[in-house]
Amino acid sequence: MSASLQGYAVFRRLFSSRVTLESSSSSSRPLRSVRRSFVLGRPFSAMAAAKFDAPADGGTAPKLLFRQLFEKESSTYTYLLADVGHPDRPALLIDPVDKTVDRDLTLMKDLGLKLVYAMNTHCHADHVTGTGLIKIKMPGVKSIISKSSGAIADAYIEHGDKVYFGNLFLEVRATPGHTAGCVTYVTGDAPDQPQPRMAFTGDALLIRGCGRTDFQGGSSSQLYHSVHSQIFTLPGDTLLYPAHDYKGFTVSTVEEETKYNPRLTKDEEGFKNIMENLNLPYPKMIDVAVPANLVCGLQDVTLSAM
Repeated sequence: MSASLQGYAVFRRLFSSRVTLESSSSSSRPLRSVRRSFVLGRPFSAMAAAKFDAPADGGTAPKLLFRQLFEKESSTYTYLLADVGHPDRPALLIDPVDKTVDRDLTLMKDLGLKLVYAMNTHCHADHVTGTGLIKIKMPGVKSIISKSSGAIADAYIEHGDKVYFGNLFLEVRATPGHTAGCVTYVTGDAPDQPQPRMAFTGDALLIRGCGRTDFQGGSSSQLYHSVHSQIFTLPGDTLLYPAHDYKGFTVSTVEEETKYNPRLTKDEEGFKNIMENLNLPYPKMIDVAVPANLVCGLQDVTLSAM
């Protein structure tokens, strides 16, 4: 069997087999299929969100390990979060890039972490996600993306869901507008969760900017309301971490962006006018990145086997 066919076989096995979620108890919860790995759609306002992997019993108090990693070709940030107060030291990656998978997995090994989830904020158009390669190298890792993205993943999240890693968790907030499937991941609002809170905004909100809205189901009006209702309503000291930065910034806060973001401080009509007149070039990677990311970054493997 060729390397391509072997890779395709792995891909098929990863996304069609039955899987089991780890639990904090001695038993495990079997899933009906990889496409039904969440109980979805519960109201965020009631804080009755679905929980992906229940919080673990035992261990010490949650202790967040955080790393911000950079991929220079696409100016993409990948974020590593882990509960190092838990005996298993479970970790997740947000927005991994295919070109830096080996770096990220080496860092996991160096820090003694157990990678549990590889997550995306949306279906990217400017780089190929690393989730597919991570799953081939570490088959136990589960991929996560929003249900509205239309992409393949082990688990689909919706507004109000919670993603647990050890005793820490991320809340999911739907923030469409850059694409129809964008979400923002926010650290938990509870006494034992990190303070100040942290929000991983993808391309919905950039530092002193925002993602474009002229393709992939984008909408300027929708993005404006997403940011104002789901991000700008967080506490002012909430740390904002975007998926990209092109000017050397690494982090901002809700308070800063509500004061100084040159686009989103405008009223809705002013914002829409700015977005409609950006005259941005067609993304050079979009014809490769989007088809690849719809299949978890494994487009070359699947096409070569057809």
